[in-house]
Amino acid sequence: MDAADVSQLPDEELLMLGKDDLVRRLRRFESLNMDLIVEQGHMMKEVNRSLQVHLHEIRSLKEANQKLQGENQELRELCCFLDDDRQKGKKVSREWQRFGRYTASVLWRDVGLYQQKLRELEGSQEALRSRTENTELKEILLMLDEDRSGPGSRSSIDSQPSLSSLTYPALLRDAGDGSSSSSTGSAGSPDHSHSGPEGKMGCIMRAADLHRGAGLSVWTD
Repeated sequence: MDAADVSQLPDEELLMLGKDDLVRRLRRFESLNMDLIVEQGHMMKEVNRSLQVHLHEIRSLKEANQKLQGENQELRELCCFLDDDRQKGKKVSREWQRFGRYTASVLWRDVGLYQQKLRELEGSQEALRSRTENTELKEILLMLDEDRSGPGSRSSIDSQPSLSSLTYPALLRDAGDGSSSSSTGSAGSPDHSHSGPEGKMGCIMRAADLHRGAGLSVWTD
């Protein structure tokens, strides 16, 4: 008979039991009670141990959660900073693009102006060089006319073609090979045998030197 059965017995039946039987039953109930108490203690220890483990896990999870929240906050601040930096970069990029377009337009305009000025300068140089050459040729022709129009050489001058139809290279070539000087004046004339060719060559060489110097000065300017 166990404790449940004994608890269900009425008082009359309990009174009918003997002292030894009651003592034996009492000792059995005490032993069962002690076993239950010990088992309950073990269970409580196990529960406490599990509770400590769970509390430790909860503290670890709280610390991990706080750490993750801190990292999340740092990431948010970093994202805000990067977004601000990106906005500033976009603004600076737009400013640089506008500056680049403006600079390119200014450069193209300046290049066009410089090209126009260069063309004008080239035209001015061409006109100046042509005027200089014409002036030098006129001076050479005048000097040659004056040289050939000396005394005793009128008939030979009339027999030659007009000097105005000669070009500057032809004058230099004629002066260099002596073909023009041989036809001007008579061989026996004292004016043309000494002063005529020498004066003519001197004038031509001086005119050539002036022409070269003028050309170099034009290109240098």
